[in-house]
Amino acid sequence: MNNESTSNAVQGSAGDGGHKMPGAGKQVPHEGHDTQHAPPQQPIATGIALTALIVVLLVFAVLATVGILSRIHHSGVLAKTTQEMAAPVVIALQPKQGAPVDTFTLPGNVTAYTDSPIYARTSGYLTKWYYDIGSYVKEGALLAEISTPELDQQLIQAEADLGTAEADAKNAKAQAQRYQGLVNTNAVSQQDTETFTNQATATASAVKSAQANVERLKQLVSFEKVYAPFDGVVTARSIDIGQLIDTGAARELFHMQALNTLRVYTNVPQLYSANLKRGSKIDITFPEYPGRTFQGTLVRTAEAIDPSSRTLLVEIDVDNHRGELMPGALAQVHFKAPAMQTFIVPVSAIIFRRQGTQVGTLGADNTAHLVSVTIGQDDGKTVQIASGLKAEDFVIQDPPDSLIEGEKVNPHQSNERQHYGPSSVGGK
Repeated sequence: MNNESTSNAVQGSAGDGGHKMPGAGKQVPHEGHDTQHAPPQQPIATGIALTALIVVLLVFAVLATVGILSRIHHSGVLAKTTQEMAAPVVIALQPKQGAPVDTFTLPGNVTAYTDSPIYARTSGYLTKWYYDIGSYVKEGALLAEISTPELDQQLIQAEADLGTAEADAKNAKAQAQRYQGLVNTNAVSQQDTETFTNQATATASAVKSAQANVERLKQLVSFEKVYAPFDGVVTARSIDIGQLIDTGAARELFHMQALNTLRVYTNVPQLYSANLKRGSKIDITFPEYPGRTFQGTLVRTAEAIDPSSRTLLVEIDVDNHRGELMPGALAQVHFKAPAMQTFIVPVSAIIFRRQGTQVGTLGADNTAHLVSVTIGQDDGKTVQIASGLKAEDFVIQDPPDSLIEGEKVNPHQSNERQHYGPSSVGGK
């Protein structure tokens, strides 16, 4: 019996006035099964499944695209940040314009006109000294005496040897003259005559040798007394009575300096070297005499630029007959120069390389440019730039040692001009 007939039979039974047939309500077992079937399922439409799959794939594609684009963006930002951080950070400001310069001041070293150490020319013991430090002495003044007993004995011996040589020479000369008179009468042989003549000549030479030895020893004996070689001041004394004195420059006895005229040496930058004329008057000031100016004369120059400093060494002589100035002092030498416009930058901005003196400037595209400059005065904090810069340039204040031409830099933003503080550079 199939399901349809079974269903109809049940419905027919229910319609008979509620009377049940015998055996009604009992389940009829199926052949080979003892359980009920699950309710039938409706199949999923193929279009809906395909649409869902496409949506899932699109979601994954969007997520992947967003992730890739985000990674590319972050990589670009990282590369840009790394490049910016690799560029050195610099401060670039416009240079300060200095006042038009028609004078410049340089430090000068004051030295004595004549400076001489005095040594002994003979060996012995010091017996007396007559002048101490600070003493003014005249040329030829006796400074000290040295006792040399061995040398005195050598002189006595040399003088005795000279007497013997002179006696021998006198006798030889007499013998030669006698034989020369007899040889004409054939009383003596020609050979004996020549022998005595040669002997007279030899003894005469021996006399000259002995005389030279005596003079040499007399000169050494004269060195027992030490004299001043020029008018000046004794600035050092390194000996005392009883000390052993050796010959030569191993030990200085005195040190003397001539102070009537002093020499002032200074190094003038190459920029101003063409304006220096011999005989020109130069003003000189000293810190121990504030408000007072001494005048010197430019007497000579080295006539050559020092390649290590690009400066010219000059000598200025200053009259010091009053004895107001002392050698070894530091002077300020004031030179006159043609008026020029200068710029002032900190010393830290200067770059010293084999290409010469340079400064770093900032270009419009944040690239560094190295500019060759000519420097003027340098007060230790700031330096004068006489040529090579323009007012609109931005100077890198403290360039790194590795800075090269065309290198990208990261300028520190600042709208304030640099104030270097009070400075004497470029001042009058």
